[in-house]
Amino acid sequence: MTLTLRKTLFTTTILSTLCLGANAMAADYRNNPFTLTYDTAITQNLKGKVNLQTVNYPLNGINISANVYTPANFNPNKKYPAIVVAHPNGGVKEQVAGLYAQKLAEQGYITIVADASYQGASGGEPRNTDKPFNRINDIHGMVDFLQNFQGVDVNRIGALGICGGGGYTLATAQSDKRIKSVATVSMFNTGLVRRNGMNDSQIASIQERLAQASQARTLENQGDIQYSANADLTKITDDEIAKMPAGLYREGFEYYGKTHFHPNSTPRYTTSSLLDLMTFDATDHVNLINQPLLMIAGSRADTRYMTEQAFAKATGTQNKELVLIDGASHIETYWKPEYVKPISEKLVAFFGKNL
Repeated sequence: MTLTLRKTLFTTTILSTLCLGANAMAADYRNNPFTLTYDTAITQNLKGKVNLQTVNYPLNGINISANVYTPANFNPNKKYPAIVVAHPNGGVKEQVAGLYAQKLAEQGYITIVADASYQGASGGEPRNTDKPFNRINDIHGMVDFLQNFQGVDVNRIGALGICGGGGYTLATAQSDKRIKSVATVSMFNTGLVRRNGMNDSQIASIQERLAQASQARTLENQGDIQYSANADLTKITDDEIAKMPAGLYREGFEYYGKTHFHPNSTPRYTTSSLLDLMTFDATDHVNLINQPLLMIAGSRADTRYMTEQAFAKATGTQNKELVLIDGASHIETYWKPEYVKPISEKLVAFFGKNL
């Protein structure tokens, strides 16, 4: 492989993993007992307020680590609508997924956000294996958990996916009809980008990258784990970030490496995962979604086209809505109050009507 191609691969794999940006420091995970990174995060469980419960459960032989948010004045003998929240690629439950899970809990929903299998605080080896089957099954697993959680109305479970979690949520809802309504924020079609690159910028190198992934699997079977997008976020300097191209790439490093840093979050994934990722597309059977569908994206997001493509293909439901948040980039939908507020309000209205 040429040096130029290696540099291009590194840039694109980092970019497509980080679906993740901010200009001012948010809450420091070290100062939060739940290690939450977002502003307005709860810091303690108080009577009459939204509470957070850390839970663990087995899924396909792997221990899953999750946070469950319960509404204010939660009464386990009552029935509440509930929502599973899937986090972005490279993200963990303490970041943006937790933010929206808390926002929804504040409006009366039981919500759960789990670290993906092989990632974050969840188990699984090799670490940071990133395969569509696992991410989809993680969402099925969150639904399984909620169905057995006291207080959940099993007939009113919805799903929210953010960035890569949005694409996997679309794929999950195609078959899992326990999910009664589906929403995405800044949806990222991971398989499409792993295969074609952002805006189809890497189509010419597909076969070469598949050969690299195949070789990585051979090495992995010999005990030598190969990683793509293997950047150490703790060593990225402000000057290096400033020199990065504007958009998802730069803002992602700001968000995950600086302002909303969490030690369990990383952009890297096993190179062998590309064997599964590059043959996956979140929209392949999106017409099977017959549930109410809401898709939200920033009007300035360089990933906006993925939401629009998926929305156009979602012909199986007549109850669908595409919302563009004026002026927002992909990452800004994760944290900026002026964008989080209207997104949260739209989500609450959507789930309130369709759960």
